[in-house]
Amino acid sequence: MALGEQSGRRRRRARIRIRPVYVLFSALLAGATLIGAVYATQGASCPKALAASAATTGQATHYMLTSGGGNCSYPGPPADGLFVALSPGEYASGAACGEYLDVTGPGGTVRVEVIDQCPECAAGHIDLSETAFARLAPLVKGIVPITYRRVLNPTPPGPLSLRVKEGSSAYWLALLVMDHGNALTRVRVSSGGGAWHDLTRASYNYWIYASGLGSGPFTVAITDDQGHTATVGGVKLEPGVVQSSTVYMYGAGSTAIEPTHTATPSHSASASAPPSASPSASVTPSTTSAAVAQSSVAASDTTSGASGVTSRSAGCL
Repeated sequence: MALGEQSGRRRRRARIRIRPVYVLFSALLAGATLIGAVYATQGASCPKALAASAATTGQATHYMLTSGGGNCSYPGPPADGLFVALSPGEYASGAACGEYLDVTGPGGTVRVEVIDQCPECAAGHIDLSETAFARLAPLVKGIVPITYRRVLNPTPPGPLSLRVKEGSSAYWLALLVMDHGNALTRVRVSSGGGAWHDLTRASYNYWIYASGLGSGPFTVAITDDQGHTATVGGVKLEPGVVQSSTVYMYGAGSTAIEPTHTATPSHSASASAPPSASPSASVTPSTTSAAVAQSSVAASDTTSGASGVTSRSAGCL
């Protein structure tokens, strides 16, 4: 059993949902639809998450996330407590992780980050944090009609940060990218200035290179579905450590540099975990509200610095 699958089930059991029982049987129909090089998004494929211009009419319930950062594997929920879990179709095997939605209900509009999946939710049914739900209606309502829309190019909560998964080694690498704002479509890694290698996203939101890329340090090239690319250099092979950078996923004053060449992986990038890996027990928050300039790092984690550049490039193909 893959490490992410174990963690995902544990998170689902940890979630306490508070909603009328009949909601669980509803079936709504909803319309919707660290130093390195920056590269163009040739060959990248778009995630099957919420369409850019789609507005969805549906319903919202609320829940408590008792530990961790949901199925997206973040070390913890956003510091402002505003987050959402999506139905399996909209979660799209992790493609929606880190996006933001504007949700409008009876009492106003709230912006929330996608950090989790709601396995029992039908399309158009979202599960909000209690803090977010309370912006729309009293918690005692339990369920309210809402509309929601994906936010394009939201203000990132801070510069990019990365986390190397427990169990990673010179022979198996898994990276979590945080604070990117839009959906990610591609992550590539270069070690020691060598060729670029494409990683594959697992449903628990880590990007995997199954055969490993050595002992690092690594340069990580990141692309989102709005055509932004960024590189973060100096990423160390330090499992369980949140490594902060000074690089924002998008912003003014960025320049483009073409990469040298992309290697064809010797293995297809499997999302399976190494046999010796064990699930992380970390539950301390690391993501921050949009008003904070630096990503918050869990108190139990060691922080490593990283550097890089950001750039605009061609859109998702």
